[in-house]
Amino acid sequence: MYAEERQQAMAQLISQQGRVSVASLAEKFTVTTETVRRDLTSLERIGLVRRVHGGAVPANTLAVIESGLVERDLAHVAAKEAIAAAAIGLLPPAGSTILLDAGSTTMRLAAALPREHRLTVVTHAVPIAARLATPPQIDLCLLPGRVRSTTQAAVGPDTVAALADLRADVAFVATNGLTVAHGLTTPDREEAATKRAIVKAGQRTVLLADSSKIGVECTMRFASLSQIDVLVTDAGISPAQAAAIRKAGPTVVIA
Repeated sequence: MYAEERQQAMAQLISQQGRVSVASLAEKFTVTTETVRRDLTSLERIGLVRRVHGGAVPANTLAVIESGLVERDLAHVAAKEAIAAAAIGLLPPAGSTILLDAGSTTMRLAAALPREHRLTVVTHAVPIAARLATPPQIDLCLLPGRVRSTTQAAVGPDTVAALADLRADVAFVATNGLTVAHGLTTPDREEAATKRAIVKAGQRTVLLADSSKIGVECTMRFASLSQIDVLVTDAGISPAQAAAIRKAGPTVVIA
């Protein structure tokens, strides 16, 4: 099957089923997931489909599609655990301040923080705050704002204003999508504003993103790759993707 024929068949399948994962497309058409991602990018470019986390939907679907926290927490579990473990090595010295963005991988980092390492942790994520409310080595600061039910994170003008007055040693950030051309993206405008403020508040910014996020673009950009110091991802990233990201600025750590 030629690439054009395969892409046409993919577009028809996505139109019929409503949402199709990269993995299922790779299995159905007997190609690699990387090939599927390239095909979906081509189809999105001509307006036939829309890329979403882990797959694609018809182009005429609602413009903003965002997975809930529970759904995201159950996806790519092994990769996220490995990324969180690798991120421990990027913690600043004891007594420092870190910012933790909302996300299923940053939640795993919060759970893995060493008990002997004293830190001030600032977050807008309710689940992360709940996790870190009792460990004696953590001085927890919860940011104000309206809590979105989808991400269980505070967003809005109060959150952004509080972040504007803050300077953290390291900001650990999550993203819904990452491309070299468009940077880091997320579906929601208020979520993007909050993430943008988190990136600005960190003296050093570490992005935690599993490889399924790479090549995905969402509606709202909140940072360019040049604003990121380190990307921690999993072994699913291709050598070409890693090289392109390094060229754009960040160090790439493969967990």
